[in-house]
Amino acid sequence: MNYRYSDYTIEQLRTEIGKLKEKAQKAEQLGNISEVAINERKMQVALAYTLNPDDFKPNEIFELKGDPGHTFKINFINGVFAWGHRINLLDEFYEKEEAIPISLLGDKK
Repeated sequence: MNYRYSDYTIEQLRTEIGKLKEKAQKAEQLGNISEVAINERKMQVALAYTLNPDDFKPNEIFELKGDPGHTFKINFINGVFAWGHRINLLDEFYEKEEAIPISLLGDKK
């Protein structure tokens, strides 16, 4: 039976994150780059469920983990996803609105 991450306990999420990390490492050793990316993305979503969405507010700007050239301005929070716009080093906003797991948000600016 499949479960949603929202139904998991914190302990189950941590176990799942460990399994996904292991799968990603094995896929990397086998040279399967797409499987690595899939497992890393699943890991980020599972990690988002370990965080409190109330800690992230609209109009706040955060650094992006793994993307030092960009920050992210939140328009709104929907579950564990932050909807907003990327901002480059020149403070230019990207036109396209996107949703990212809150686990990808780093330090607040």
